[in-house]
Amino acid sequence: MTQAADSPNRTDAASGLRFLTELIGWTATPWALHRVDWALAITALVLLIGLPAVIGTPGDRPFDPPVAIPGAAMLLLVLLEVAAAAVAPWFAWPTGAAVVTTALAATSVVLEQPRWRWLLRH
Repeated sequence: MTQAADSPNRTDAASGLRFLTELIGWTATPWALHRVDWALAITALVLLIGLPAVIGTPGDRPFDPPVAIPGAAMLLLVLLEVAAAAVAPWFAWPTGAAVVTTALAATSVVLEQPRWRWLLRH
């Protein structure tokens, strides 16, 4: 893979908070879905972790992804991750934890706006 330039306006705070939001989605979504069907929970986990590991917008990470997609498609995947982190805790965890995680996801949305604008241009 070739070295790619990082997307502009990605501060450490935004990147760190985005990763924490992703971790919440990766944890809470299968936790909530296992009550419906364990296969659905595993599928969601593969989708939320595996898909972003394979696809991406060139220039958004330090190295080009194995499968390049347009920025708008990557933004849809990011929105899926944020939605999972904001909604799944309400079905999996106590109310207090769900409130905190939803607030965290909302803060991530605000801090990620420069990156999202960059993704829409690429």
